[in-house]
Amino acid sequence: MNKKHTDLIDFDKKHVWHPYTSMSNPLPSYLVESAQGVHIKLASGEELVDGMSSWWSVLHGYNHPKLNQALIDQTQKMAHVMFGGLTHEPAINLCKKLIDITPEPLQKVFLSDSGSVSVEVAIKMSLQYWHSQGKSEKHKLLTVKNGYHGDTFAAMSVCDPVNGMHQIFETVLMKNIFAPAPQSNFYQPWDESELTRLKTLFKTQHEKIAAFIIEPIVQGAGGMRFYHPEYLKACRALCTQFNVLFIVDEIATGLGRTGKMFGCNWAEISPDIMCLGKTLTGGYMTLAATLCTEEIANTISDGEAGCFMHGPTFMANPLACAVANASLDLLETGEWQQQIGFIEGYLKLKLLPLNKHSRVKDARVLGGIGVIETVDAVNMANIQKRFVELGVWIRPFGKLIYIMPPFIITEADLKRLVKAISTVLDEAQCFA
Repeated sequence: MNKKHTDLIDFDKKHVWHPYTSMSNPLPSYLVESAQGVHIKLASGEELVDGMSSWWSVLHGYNHPKLNQALIDQTQKMAHVMFGGLTHEPAINLCKKLIDITPEPLQKVFLSDSGSVSVEVAIKMSLQYWHSQGKSEKHKLLTVKNGYHGDTFAAMSVCDPVNGMHQIFETVLMKNIFAPAPQSNFYQPWDESELTRLKTLFKTQHEKIAAFIIEPIVQGAGGMRFYHPEYLKACRALCTQFNVLFIVDEIATGLGRTGKMFGCNWAEISPDIMCLGKTLTGGYMTLAATLCTEEIANTISDGEAGCFMHGPTFMANPLACAVANASLDLLETGEWQQQIGFIEGYLKLKLLPLNKHSRVKDARVLGGIGVIETVDAVNMANIQKRFVELGVWIRPFGKLIYIMPPFIITEADLKRLVKAISTVLDEAQCFA
């Protein structure tokens, strides 16, 4: 790297606080010069195959001409305008598209600016819904262990209370109710007995439960676990039986990643509230949406406040809405189904055999997601360095080495990702 690049890295290390990283002893950060397709080019000259879709968001690859053009065209009109008292075509068109592709009962769309905020909105909706009916005693959330829903305060309160990265905030978070994590594997026979504790919680606690929230089919940052669709179907039935709102967090699973347009499609169920984010703009800009039924929206609107009490400054940002429309247009062609089918087939063929490796506890694949769960935790600094040396960008955590690449990835680049994973499994310095 030249002196300019070295100076940038030095400043970054001293002053820029990266996610989940110590400032006193920071993990290395690699300076990116550009990105194209599924490749990230570093300032130091390496070109890396991106196995992470930039934290699961870049569906169609970097620098996509149609997404670029959508931003350019919208910039000529307006980059932003407040959404209070004003509206605009990109937001209206986006809401139309979302209503068209999500389960039918979802008819109202609240746009916000990040996945965590969409969860906050969903929780506030559920609480205000019951308050509007004079049932403010229904103020708890029920969820499952091993879940992850974001880093803001209400979202943290429904993440795993022990392994969810947020236990140091336990004394100031809302006290919610946790059921055991789903146990029946996506590919294994369904065991209805695992519902026993969940049913008991619904039966005994429903009078104070406002909503049940879950990541459908895939528990993401809480362990990259794939669970059985029958579990999700049972959750919907229990919510209906005990008059509890059903929230699905589709921020990571939505828009094709699992092999269905939405994770809840695997169980053929409809939620009362759905959260979307990450992939909504194809990884270009931050944008999120919380969809709900007409009944929820009307009940809130006719309640004491007369409106829903939330309003982000950058809600429905026109640039973000414009690129989201372009991204959804690409999905509407249906090509994503072949792309995900190809990724899943290749990973099952090449990644699953790593189950035999002595350092592997479990290898699993679903849709465009491949996971290696290791026996020992990774050494983050060492394994990240090795992946860069091997020409890939993979960001493990804990005992999980996983990939969910952009949908457009080729066989050659998938091969490179799998080869890199198999290589580091043989290297002791990559593990704690």
